[in-house]
Amino acid sequence: MNSPKSYRLASLALALAFITGLTAFSEIPPRHHAATTSKPQTAARAKSATRASTRSASHRTTARAIRRTTIAAAPRGRRGARARLAVRRTRYQERFTGNSFADLDNLTLGDISQGEDPTVRAAALQALGNMNGTALAIDPSSGRILAMVNQKLALSPGAEPCSTIKLSVALAALEEGIITRDTPVNLGGHYRVTLTEALAHSNNLYFETLGRSLGFERVKHYANQFGLGELAGYNIQGEQLGTYPDHELPASAGGVGRMCSFGESVSMTPLQLGAMVAAIANGGTLYYLQHPQTPDEVATFVPKVKRILDIAPLIPDMHPGMAAAVQYGTARSLRASFNEFPVMGKTGTCSNNGVRYGWFGSYADTPTGRIVTVIFLEGGRPTFGPKAAELTGQFYKALYDRAYFTPKSQLQPEATTGTR
Repeated sequence: MNSPKSYRLASLALALAFITGLTAFSEIPPRHHAATTSKPQTAARAKSATRASTRSASHRTTARAIRRTTIAAAPRGRRGARARLAVRRTRYQERFTGNSFADLDNLTLGDISQGEDPTVRAAALQALGNMNGTALAIDPSSGRILAMVNQKLALSPGAEPCSTIKLSVALAALEEGIITRDTPVNLGGHYRVTLTEALAHSNNLYFETLGRSLGFERVKHYANQFGLGELAGYNIQGEQLGTYPDHELPASAGGVGRMCSFGESVSMTPLQLGAMVAAIANGGTLYYLQHPQTPDEVATFVPKVKRILDIAPLIPDMHPGMAAAVQYGTARSLRASFNEFPVMGKTGTCSNNGVRYGWFGSYADTPTGRIVTVIFLEGGRPTFGPKAAELTGQFYKALYDRAYFTPKSQLQPEATTGTR
C-alpha cells in the first residue's frame, strides 16, 4: 500500500509528465491543458505512449493516449482506483468568448472585388460558408491576389501565427545547416524526429529545440527576411502591419523556443503568410502582393519583386513534410473534400484571451500551375487549424468542379470561366 506522502509525490510527478506530453506534440499551447495523476516511475511509459500518439494529428487523440497510459499505471488498491477514476474524468476544458460563425454578407461588406477572379472568389465564398474568417488566394508566379474574402480581417493587424511559424523556423534551420530533411533531432532519451515528421505532426518540442539552437537573433533575421514584421502588399489600402518583437521572450514565458513553436508574441497577417507560402511555392521569389481593383488594373498588372530568397535548394527538404501534413498529418481533413492533385501546407492552432485561431497556408500543384491559399479563422471551440484545412479542401474542390484547373485548350468555349 502506498503512503499518502508517496502518493501525493506520484501524483505531482505524472501531472508534469502529462503536461509535457501534450505540450510536445500538440498545436495547443501548454497553458490550455489540464494535468492528471500517477506514479513517478511511470513517466517513461507515459512518454512512450506520447510518442506513439504523435501519429495522430489531433491533440485530443494525444490526450486520450496519455490518459490511457496513466490509468493503466495508477497505483493498485483503493487509492489507485480513485486515481484512475479521476483521470478518466479529466477533460480538456477551455472557455471561449469568440464566435466561430458569422453572416457571410456582413463579413464581406465593403470588400472590393471588381478586380478579382470571379471564379476564385465564388469558390472562396462557398468554402468559407458561415465560418468567421478570411480566405485568400494568390498566384505565386506573380503575387497577384486572385481573391480576398472578408478584407477587413485579411488586412487587420493579424494574430499569433500559431504553428505556421514553424515554416520560417524550418527554413532558417536548413539554411544555417543545423538540420537536413533526414537529420534525426534528439528530443530526449532515445526519441528522435526528422523534419518531415515534425512538419507533418506539428511537433512543438522539435521546433523549440531548433529555435534554441538557432538563437533569437537568427530566428528573427530569417523571419524578417521571409516577410514577417513588414507590409506584404504593395499599395493595398487599409493593410495593417503585423509585428515581430525586437527581444526574445523571457525564459519564464518559454523564451525563443516558445516563439518558434507557437509564434508567441508575434503577430502575423494572412497576407504575410500568403507571401511566404508563395515564395516557397515559386522557388524563392518574395513578391509584393497586389490586389487589382478594376478590370483595367488586371489588364495592366505588372509583378513587383520585394526580394529574392536563397531558399531554392531548401525547398526539396520542406516539400515532403508539407505534403505529409495533408496526406496523414494535421491537415489530413483536407483530403476528405479534395484529393485530385498534391497539396502542401501547414496548419496552426492556438488561442488568446478566449479567442481561438485556426490557420492553414497551402499551395496546390495543378495542371494549370500552382495556386496559394490561406484560410484564417477566429472564434471559439469549432475554430482550429484542421478546420481551416478542411475548408481549403472545399475551396479546391469548388474550383475543380468549375473546371478551373482544366487547361483552356481542353475546354469547350462555353465552359471557359475565370482568368488566371
